[in-house]
Amino acid sequence: DKLSGILSDDFTYTGDGMHFNKQEYMDFMKGMKAAFSNMNMEFTHVINEGDIVSIRFITTSKHTGNFMGAPATNHNLNIGGIFMRKVQGNKVVQEWQTTDLLGTMSQMGFGTLMAYAIFNVLFKPKKKK
Repeated sequence: DKLSGILSDDFTYTGDGMHFNKQEYMDFMKGMKAAFSNMNMEFTHVINEGDIVSIRFITTSKHTGNFMGAPATNHNLNIGGIFMRKVQGNKVVQEWQTTDLLGTMSQMGFGTLMAYAIFNVLFKPKKKK
């Protein structure tokens, strides 16, 4: 798997209220791939300083599968966000990310108030171990 090859064994992810180790992150990304078809990520800005790479992205996709309890809506989505990756020895060792999740839920057709309620239920912060 390409993703596994670029992540260090002790990789950690922190973003949008979630904290994952390498395997949890890979499982989460598999779920994303299953829930969103025709996914395309465009990097609109890339800044590199030392061992940190910062990227602003726009992802387009279609919500065609269940995602974290939200049923498929078949809506086209345009999702923006920013992530930073710490790279050591040609491997990503850490990632921090923030995504416009409320906007994403609204695009999925939940409406702003419903999206806010779903967001609070689905994305409860997971405490670091």
